[in-house]
Amino acid sequence: NNWIRLRIGVYVFGIATVAAGILDLIWGEFEAAHQPIQALSDHIPGVKILAYIAAVWLIVGGAAMMWPRTARFGAAAVAIIYGIFGAFLFPRFYTAPHFLGDRAAVFIGLFAAIDQQLILVVAATIVYVSLGMRGSFPPLAALITRWIFGLCAVDFGVAHLTAVHAVAPMVPNWIPFGGDFWIVLTGIAFLLAGLAILSAILDVLASRLLALMLFVFSVLVLAPHIVSSPQNHVAWGGNAYNLAAVGATLIFAEWLAICRSSQSTQRKPSLA
Repeated sequence: NNWIRLRIGVYVFGIATVAAGILDLIWGEFEAAHQPIQALSDHIPGVKILAYIAAVWLIVGGAAMMWPRTARFGAAAVAIIYGIFGAFLFPRFYTAPHFLGDRAAVFIGLFAAIDQQLILVVAATIVYVSLGMRGSFPPLAALITRWIFGLCAVDFGVAHLTAVHAVAPMVPNWIPFGGDFWIVLTGIAFLLAGLAILSAILDVLASRLLALMLFVFSVLVLAPHIVSSPQNHVAWGGNAYNLAAVGATLIFAEWLAICRSSQSTQRKPSLA
């Protein structure tokens, strides 16, 4: 049963998505870092109402994902809303170079921000398809799904390695060896995980380790920001998003394991 195998990732993803919606309700706004509607315009009519609609959407979709009978509906709703958040970023491909310069690192960072939403869309799509009548992707769709997730991981690694000094301040000072060391190390880890996924070599293990690394980010890097800035919506929202990414990566890893099991079964000779 695909639901049983995917459920841990689905629960983490769903709880984090519900939390993101609750946080939007509390603050009455979109979370600027991961729901960047301000990239469209600084003056959007009814933006507060739109934020409440998005908040309810996240809560309903995330909650529905965690119940087998409504999981496909919830997965579809969540895929759509995270896709919309990703689409908010496209105007920055025009505006960001004007402010930050026409540099490769700027565009890599923009793609990484979109990829942050894309891995959630991919995971939600996996849940939607896996719980359907057929229960599996056609071969080409499965290959595309693998490549999207793998390339996202590679892009995260490149983004880390091309913006070490910009990202390093996020690492708390009490962690030994300094921020630069950990940004480079995690950047390499993202790259290796992405390459493992793309090559289908140790891809399940790499995806599970990737989920573990993202969880460590929440515990050691993002949670302290909540303690130091409890009134900051981005600090809370960043944790909710990162935990959703943990759930998404667990879903992806288990989907890879399901695909591998299915292929092994098909290769077994028939005794009939």
